[in-house]
Amino acid sequence: MTTPLRLPRPVRQLWRRLVSMRTALVLLFLLALASVPGSLLPQRPLNPPKVQQYLATHGAWGRFLDRIGAFDVFGSIWFSAVYLLLFASLIGCLIPRIAVYARALRARPLKAPRHLDRLAENATLSTGLDADEAAARITRSLRPRWRTAVRTEESGAVAVSAEKGYSREAGNLLFHVSLLAALVLIAAGRSLSYEGSIVTTEGSGFCNRPISYDSFSAGRLAGSGTLADFCIDRLDKFTASYREDGTPAQFKADITYSEDLAAEPRRGVITVNHPLRLKGDRVYLLNHGFSPTVTITRPGRTPVTDTQAFLPQDEVLTSEGAFKLPGRDATEDDDLGLSAVFAPTPVISGGVVSSLAPQATNPVLAVLAYTGELNPGGKPQSVYSLDQKQIAAGKLKQVGAKNLAVGQSLTLPDGTVIRFDGYRQWANLQVSHDPAQTGLLIASILMVAGLLGSLAVRRRRLWVRIAAPDASARRVVSAGGLARNDGGNFSTEFQAIVTELAAVLDAGPPPATVAPSSAAAEKIGAGKD
Repeated sequence: MTTPLRLPRPVRQLWRRLVSMRTALVLLFLLALASVPGSLLPQRPLNPPKVQQYLATHGAWGRFLDRIGAFDVFGSIWFSAVYLLLFASLIGCLIPRIAVYARALRARPLKAPRHLDRLAENATLSTGLDADEAAARITRSLRPRWRTAVRTEESGAVAVSAEKGYSREAGNLLFHVSLLAALVLIAAGRSLSYEGSIVTTEGSGFCNRPISYDSFSAGRLAGSGTLADFCIDRLDKFTASYREDGTPAQFKADITYSEDLAAEPRRGVITVNHPLRLKGDRVYLLNHGFSPTVTITRPGRTPVTDTQAFLPQDEVLTSEGAFKLPGRDATEDDDLGLSAVFAPTPVISGGVVSSLAPQATNPVLAVLAYTGELNPGGKPQSVYSLDQKQIAAGKLKQVGAKNLAVGQSLTLPDGTVIRFDGYRQWANLQVSHDPAQTGLLIASILMVAGLLGSLAVRRRRLWVRIAAPDASARRVVSAGGLARNDGGNFSTEFQAIVTELAAVLDAGPPPATVAPSSAAAEKIGAGKD
């Protein structure tokens, strides 16, 4: 016969420490603490440019944070280690507790103590009923609030044992199981989720593809084939309304969308905090601004009309942006770039244009025109500004400047005409997909329900013994109760139970309660659970 494999004692001790509830609480605290850098520092999966900017600004400190994974906290080894240890601790802690609770549910209530008068709460009644009839009446009175068991003792007395409050432990287990489920769902959601953001001007649209977005991030298990198949065909109209004091009242985006390439287009409305839901994805409205339109006519060339989104710089939507028009030949330095400021409600102070209000009232486009080389190396550039290094190096030279109202033009020395045609509005739309969101909501609700149940329910034990008849042919009924936890007023509850038992046993008012000595109560209270 082979002997079972027995782990070394230090390993067993380490495992027992890991699966203790105290360790689980410590690991949960460490997990919350480890999440703090993810909120305070830029994260590489979400915003790589900000991470690079932080590294360039903070030097050695930034490089140290990068080495320890502070710019990808939720994908770092140390965060994953705490996460996995918490999983192991919760699972190892919950499985034995669930087994113990299941056995407790199947077990009968404990036998009545020999001396009920020594319990913290006790009372004595008398009844003329037969012992079996009295026990049956007591059982019917206590059910279904109490779990009961009737036993005949060696002395011939009949004892009723009753317990309640088992749902307290059920609530405790429900809380911890839901917490474990929430942790699993958070990990699964981060691995399978994706998020894309795009600036969409009125009249344009996009499809749910990574290449369509201005920025796109996805979990490690979310590939391009997992994206839902739908398109926002067109941003029909963006409407912004404001209160008298200038604060926003409502932002609304009217859109046309298709749930797949073969589906008929449908109309929809997106407002702040009321996203459009499509195939498990949510399309949010995050921000808005203006997209000025200009027509550029260069001598001997076809006129070009261009619309570019400008970025708001303040709450009144003074916005900055750029127009870039490559020259005829890459070998010639005849690129044209416009650095511009759009003011919806303009005011000019000291030659600087700004806006008084976010509403568009006689808007102005302040234009600085440059010619030369926009991007000689062909490297990626911001679409919202000209390369300041090119301007500083003299490779882009200013050739004109003017504040243009709608319909006005700026003529450059070479005969190029720049006309401000008007503006459209843009909306920043974000598409988010998180398959674990519904499950997390359910797990959170169950956590709260379990926590409330574990705090509100009180554990109670009650015993009633019907003794043999005395000389007057009446039976002495002894009752005793024990509170398994200190919450609540069990004395008042016990008195109500005794009064109810007196009524069902036709015993009349109960005698006064006799309290035991504190030492005896503590001795009984410390007995077997």
